[in-house]
Amino acid sequence: MKSGSTFSSKLVGGFVLTVGLTVLMGAASAGALTTVTNSKDDVIASTSRELFDTQQLSTIAEQRIGDYRAYLLTGAETNLAAVTSNRELFLSKISNLRDVFTDPGRLAMLDKVAQAETAYAAVLEPTLQRRKTITNLQNISQLNATEVGPARRALQQAIADLISRVQADAAKANKAASRQSVQAIAVVCGLGLLSIVSAGVIALRLNRRLRRQVGSAIGHIQSSSAQLEAAATQQATGGRDQAGAINEITTTISELLITSRQIADSAQRVAKIAEETADAAQNGDATIDQTRQSIAAIRTQVDQIVQHMLSLGEKSQQIGGVVDLVSELAEQTNILAINATIEASGAGEWGRRFAVVAEEIRKLADRTAGSAREIRALIEDIRSAVNTTVMATEIGARAVDAGVHQFDDATNSFRRIAHLVSTTTDATREIELTTKQQTTAVEQVNMAASDTARVTQETEHSALQTKQTAAHLSTLSSDLQRLVGAGQR
Repeated sequence: MKSGSTFSSKLVGGFVLTVGLTVLMGAASAGALTTVTNSKDDVIASTSRELFDTQQLSTIAEQRIGDYRAYLLTGAETNLAAVTSNRELFLSKISNLRDVFTDPGRLAMLDKVAQAETAYAAVLEPTLQRRKTITNLQNISQLNATEVGPARRALQQAIADLISRVQADAAKANKAASRQSVQAIAVVCGLGLLSIVSAGVIALRLNRRLRRQVGSAIGHIQSSSAQLEAAATQQATGGRDQAGAINEITTTISELLITSRQIADSAQRVAKIAEETADAAQNGDATIDQTRQSIAAIRTQVDQIVQHMLSLGEKSQQIGGVVDLVSELAEQTNILAINATIEASGAGEWGRRFAVVAEEIRKLADRTAGSAREIRALIEDIRSAVNTTVMATEIGARAVDAGVHQFDDATNSFRRIAHLVSTTTDATREIELTTKQQTTAVEQVNMAASDTARVTQETEHSALQTKQTAAHLSTLSSDLQRLVGAGQR
């Protein structure tokens, strides 16, 4: 616990710590009891299950012996089947017990039971086989079963020994669980006693610390009372001096009020001039914006001209492609006309007319090829003119862009001027407003100075009362110290 905390917080802290220790001890006790109880329950359940399974070996062996005797008397196949089923169940129980047992002594005794059962089955099987061959059993001596009795008694004895061993182990486990229970109860009692001792130690230490701190606090109160009494005396003396100083402050404030009014008038005239300058700057900014819009329109027209010229160049290229196709057709037609003339000359009289037609076609193809060459030359001229126009237009567009940038710079300059003028106007208005507020504040200070003079007199009276209160507080602290016995250890 910190020394700077309150008494209530320390009491609450001690109580919480005590409760926490009690809860911790209770939880530990409950955990110990739960662990011991669960352990004992597990031991009882385990030993009971092992003892039950071991005793079942005896029960199954007795049932097997009874079914064997019934078969010897009756020769019924159901009794023989029961003998076989009981042996399989017996062997299954032995296998299960091998998985459960962990003690080497038990496992050794279980092996003896398995060996005795094997010996018993070995001497029992010939007797069963002889009984199958006998149809009319007149005397039990006919079976010659003298070895079965000793083997049966050996098996029963081995099972009895195993049961005794399991019972003895179960008794030992129960005694060990009982000892753990006694130890757990002793631990719980010890934890309870430790909790009581811890609570007592906490209460004792908390009591001593609180008394020590109360004594220290009372000492501080007495010291503070003496200081407060001295301060009250000084305050009463200072109040008289303060009254004279306030009179001088009132005279100075009156002069400051006159100066503040003159500054307010000058700031108002400066604000008016700044507003007129801002209006002029805004008009110039508007004019430059209009000019910049006109230049932007010119730039748009130039871009459209460039687009049209580029489109014209593309159309001329398309026409050139058509002219090339026409030239190719004229050349092919000329070749066909020549071939037709050759074929017509070989046809004799009948091909003369066809030769004339072929000659006319060839001449038409020559004229078409010549026209195509002329058109191609015109297209090349158009392309050259288009390229020249596009270059000139690009130069004009760059000039327009440069003009736009210059107008943007001028616009930005006007806007900065307008912003500076606006800032100046705002600053001037703030000066004017501040000056007016200062004038009002000075008037309020003048009124407050008058009030302060009155309050000073009241403070002097209060200082005397504070001195009396400090003396009374010192008396009360002495009474409180005697009440709590803070000086004791």
